[in-house]
Amino acid sequence: MTIRTFIALLFFVLVWLPVSSRMVKADVPVIVPLHEYENNILDSGGKLLEEQAALDIHFYDLDLKVNPADSTISGVVNTQARITGKTGKFVAHLDTVFAVSAVIYHQPDDEDSSLEFYHESGLVVAMLPGVLDTGNYLSLSIHYSGTPRKAPNPPWEGGFTWGQTHDGKPWVGVSCQINGADIWWPVKDHPSDRPDSVSLRITVPEEVMAVSNGVLRSVSQYSPGTRTFHWITNAPISNYAVSINIGPYVEMYRPFKSISGMEFPIFFWALPENRERAEALMDQIVDQMRFFEALLGPYPFRHEKYGVVEAPFFGMEHQTIIAYGAGYEDDTVFDTGSGFDDLHHHELSHEWWGNLVAAYDWKDFWIHEGFGTYMQPLYAEHLHGKEQYRYFMKRIYERIENNMPIVPEESRTTREMFEGRDVYMKGAWVLHTLRKLIGDDYFFRSLRKMIYPDGFPADIYGAENGIKATVHSRFTDTDEFIAIVQKITGRDLGWFFNAYLRHSDLPELQKQKNEEGLILTWSVPSGHEFPMPVEVWDGQAMRVVVPDGETVIPVSLSQQETLRIDPYKKVLRAGLFY
Repeated sequence: MTIRTFIALLFFVLVWLPVSSRMVKADVPVIVPLHEYENNILDSGGKLLEEQAALDIHFYDLDLKVNPADSTISGVVNTQARITGKTGKFVAHLDTVFAVSAVIYHQPDDEDSSLEFYHESGLVVAMLPGVLDTGNYLSLSIHYSGTPRKAPNPPWEGGFTWGQTHDGKPWVGVSCQINGADIWWPVKDHPSDRPDSVSLRITVPEEVMAVSNGVLRSVSQYSPGTRTFHWITNAPISNYAVSINIGPYVEMYRPFKSISGMEFPIFFWALPENRERAEALMDQIVDQMRFFEALLGPYPFRHEKYGVVEAPFFGMEHQTIIAYGAGYEDDTVFDTGSGFDDLHHHELSHEWWGNLVAAYDWKDFWIHEGFGTYMQPLYAEHLHGKEQYRYFMKRIYERIENNMPIVPEESRTTREMFEGRDVYMKGAWVLHTLRKLIGDDYFFRSLRKMIYPDGFPADIYGAENGIKATVHSRFTDTDEFIAIVQKITGRDLGWFFNAYLRHSDLPELQKQKNEEGLILTWSVPSGHEFPMPVEVWDGQAMRVVVPDGETVIPVSLSQQETLRIDPYKKVLRAGLFY
């Protein structure tokens, strides 16, 4: 065993191991044996291999060389894990475009040993020296190289984006949310297991820099013409949120005083020609950070940084290093004229929704994207008031497709959940309607409880390290959010979540006119009870009616023409704006 590997393993056992207790896991995914597993290289999540279910990943150490001249990468990825079930094999996902040259097994009290392995159908399967039992620890390195897939439509169809600046310097980005991190490094490609820490040593041409997650530990020159940037994040992180960005960046910095009392750095890495525009966007970034801290609680990763890096594609919520490619223009995502950079705002929202609080299974992915999307109209309301908020919600409604339940009952892969935009758009509208149903006080208390169940974490004052933030990263699911809302409100709202989350079609408010009055009836796809309140404006006063089977508003036929039902569009339903 090399000295570096031994130190890394010891560091893992003594330092990173206690971090795992912060991760609270929800439902158990479907587990299948290797011979029944069907791997889609360009998909992620779903069923979990037995051999991978037996591993609780704690630490990845990526040591990679990126060569923009021929669009190749090569290096070693070390995985360190605790054994949670008996296994005689180690299995990692890795794209078939790579060649694996060796799999090395490390033991603290013995020599390193090469393992027999095969690499087929996007899986690296290595035979361990024996059957490892629960409670053991594993350290294993995979040596590989090749030409990674070029992203055909980043970030939605991911891979490497090999770009160049106007003066011909390399400009490279990686995106892999839908496809999985295995399209660029060997990994347990399932959302149910986040490593507690990741170290990245990225070697690039010396004319550019490599920017990544967490904190920059060092910049070294081991060979002429290259530099190695060593980044490390000491926080649980989803595999798809691990990233590298390469370019001739200029660095901008702003200190930010958190509501926790701690000051942390905000960085922006921009191309040199865009420095002035990036400085202007930094003003927005600071304002948006203040909004999120006031709404949800302290920025989660203040012990490291908040970083934004100019990317050669639209954007992505990589933890502590947001990829930004909206061209320094406002309203590029929703086109609402709200006067703020909604792409950056959306990606920043994921530091809470997705990076701090993460779905254990992709079937609950609306917790990332629906909640993240709803933050933009809330910010428009914060900036410009109710009318702009309502217009924003109208624009979101126009993108609802109703092509699948936004929270399926069974496990899903990324590709299955990204078949449409409903986890974004319909998810945001579910939250809008919930807010109107239970009121602002209960609603925003529920959001904060979902983010920080035990209240805002205190920042620890250490004698040697100064202030250290406490990161309460955890897994969650939709059932937890429902339980939080029902406990805070003291109401049974199962009918609400069942109608909006478990069915693809929207409830419909049917109207029938007769001489007795206007008859309102709810029709819901499930046929279940749906006692949703609806406001009715008769020109003089607002009345709230609750259709329960059938509700009659006793007005004449002529008056029925002037009634405005749900005039402020508070209730998500079919035909709302028609």
